[in-house]
Amino acid sequence: MSIVTAERQEMASGESAVDTNQILTVKDLNIYYGKNHAVQHLNLDIDKQAVTALIGPSGCGKSTFLRSINRMNDLIPISHNTGEIEYQGLNLLSKEVNVVALRKEIGMVFQRPNPFPKSIQENLTHGLRFHNVPRKEWKERVEDSLKKAALWDEVKDRLKESALSLSGGQQQRLCIARTLMMKPNVLLLDEPASALDPIATAKIEELILELKKDYTIVIVTHNMQQASRISDKTAFFFNGKLIEYNRTDKLFSNPDEKQTEDYISGRFG
Repeated sequence: MSIVTAERQEMASGESAVDTNQILTVKDLNIYYGKNHAVQHLNLDIDKQAVTALIGPSGCGKSTFLRSINRMNDLIPISHNTGEIEYQGLNLLSKEVNVVALRKEIGMVFQRPNPFPKSIQENLTHGLRFHNVPRKEWKERVEDSLKKAALWDEVKDRLKESALSLSGGQQQRLCIARTLMMKPNVLLLDEPASALDPIATAKIEELILELKKDYTIVIVTHNMQQASRISDKTAFFFNGKLIEYNRTDKLFSNPDEKQTEDYISGRFG
């Protein structure tokens, strides 16, 4: 299933591919909840096969921006936007985008684990059934996704057990595996470890560092130590605006903006 209409595919077939390290380019993005201007004039590029962290205080627009990438904000009636999020030469916010297919290619994992009240195996194959993936591919995809999510050894003999029997950390890795079943290019992670204990959090962080070898990852986190450990670039948001976007080592050691320095040093008020 293509993320664009057949007409757009025909147009795109004659376009030459641009060799670039960026997979997503955001151009003057504005997101509104009614009259609330939640994200304001956002411009940034997101690199391929890298981890980009979005940091900032609660309500600053980082999760709103994350959800806009695969059109999750469409589910909020009062939300609307202007500007562009360009992916493979297409503005993801345009009406010609097939949103169902888009969410297959740009998958999302939420703050709290949300496994279905079904078996571990059924959690993983649910999307395959919905997208009419041939059944002969299911077994291989299940094993591959669980291995990529560093969960295979823990559940390979329990696939028919309820996913709700897993620990919180295992459930979150199962949700990541469920997203990987769709063979996405981009993973959006909205505070994936905030509800987990330190040991489970460490496993999620190790997993993210391994996954970036094959996927582009954008993660929202309130944990600045986590951002410094796992991300290649970090974007600092405040009051709906992007204050600074830089290499993570640069942003945390020698930020360009005083607001950034105040925030990461705990002097932010």
